[in-house]
Amino acid sequence: MPSRTIIRYPDPRLALPAQPVTVFDAALRDLASDLLETMHAAPGIGITAPHIGIFLRVVVLDLDPIDGARTYVNPEIIWASPETILHLEGSVSMPGVNDEIERHARVRISYHDVDGNRQTEESAGLRAVCHQHEIDQLNGLFWIQRLSRLKRERLIKRFEKVSRR
Repeated sequence: MPSRTIIRYPDPRLALPAQPVTVFDAALRDLASDLLETMHAAPGIGITAPHIGIFLRVVVLDLDPIDGARTYVNPEIIWASPETILHLEGSVSMPGVNDEIERHARVRISYHDVDGNRQTEESAGLRAVCHQHEIDQLNGLFWIQRLSRLKRERLIKRFEKVSRR
C-alpha cells in the first residue's frame, strides 16, 4: 500500500475526464488501497484515481470512523434534490485553500464496488457534497471551476501564496 504522488494544481491533467473501469481485479483493489493511503497522508477525506495520474473512474471517501472508508467505481449521479447547500470545499491537489461551493443537498448515486457488484447509495450533507465533488473531478471538472471568476482568481492567488511557504 504505497502512498502515491498527488498531481497539483494547475496541472492540466486535472481537466482530463476519467475512463470507466472495465476490469475488477487485484490491480483495482490495490489501486483503491493506494488511494486510501495517499488520501490519509495528504490529509484528505476524498480522492480520485485522476488525483494520482490514473485516469480511471475510482473514488475513495473516508468520512466516518464507524463506517470506515468506501470505494466507488464508475460512480454516477442518478438523482439530485432540488434543494441546495453551501459547503466549504478544497482539494488534495490544491492544499491549504478552500471556498464555499453550492451543491445539491442530497444525491443518489449508482456505482460498482471493487468486486464489480452494482450498488446504489443515497446521501445527504457532507457525503452528498463529496460525491458531487469527486464525480466532477472524474468528469474533468476541477472544483474551482464552480466558483465565480472573481472568487476563483482570488483563491488561485491565495494558493500561490500558500504554496511559496
